Amino acid sequence: MTTTSVAQLLEHERLVYAPGAWDGLSARLIERAGFRAVCSSGYAISASLGMPDAELYTMTENIGAIRRIREGCSLPLIADIDTGYGNAVNVMRTVNQARNAGASAVFMEDQVAPKKEPLWVNQPVPLIPIEEAAGKIRAAKDAADGVLIIARTDAHGDDARRRLGAYRAAGADLLMPVTRSFSSVEEWSDASEELGRDLVSTITAGTWVEKEFTREVLLELGVRIALLPNQAVHAAAGAIANALQRLYDGEPATDVTADGMAPKEIPALLGFPEILELQAKYHASQSELTAIEGGM
Repeated sequence: MTTTSVAQLLEHERLVYAPGAWDGLSARLIERAGFRAVCSSGYAISASLGMPDAELYTMTENIGAIRRIREGCSLPLIADIDTGYGNAVNVMRTVNQARNAGASAVFMEDQVAPKKEPLWVNQPVPLIPIEEAAGKIRAAKDAADGVLIIARTDAHGDDARRRLGAYRAAGADLLMPVTRSFSSVEEWSDASEELGRDLVSTITAGTWVEKEFTREVLLELGVRIALLPNQAVHAAAGAIANALQRLYDGEPATDVTADGMAPKEIPALLGFPEILELQAKYHASQSELTAIEGGM
């Protein structure tokens, strides 16, 4: 499976949407829908493990998920590496592992580990000192070897702009405020002008950003990548919950099946016809085996 990198894609696209995947199947569905890039969503990966998005899984588990996403599609992959799993030296290894797993861009946040999903807490999340965060960005950049480094901040307002400016100076290729960093399109616009554009936005489900950040607005703000981190996993969870409840309530299984993806469509989606072709090409027939055995 061949693919371009995120950097190559951005050379030709003003704005790239990247939905969040958590495994090979979700990645393949994202590619089939026509998207040009995919994001490994820490939120969705956590959910797939039955855990909240609180950095409870290990770096090894995350890298495994990134690799499965990479194997499931040919799209350029943007990987969520949480807080980098340690200090600046640990970050270098994390970036190396993500690159080896197939990521061509990574984003890392400046929260204190273990991180907290900012939408699930009512108070500001604790952040590491700006100097330490900038040092981790420099380490990530030194280890990048072609991988784009996206610096995320969970700070708000003036502190968010100050931190993002420091991360740009430390070598970050793109800057990523979170949904709560700014409270209006106007604040985003001011920050974009100050920071030199080249922003990444998370179009998080259920937030004001999801409602107001149309394609036109994103282009005006200088956003290059728009992540859709949790829409797919929410849709999947809702569909599964609905199907299981209907089955539990006694509805005929045939009716429930009729509302989902057709059973015959799944093998085609997963590439089973291609596997049959490879088996026919490389597996010896019975007559060939008999001839081989007769010549021994």
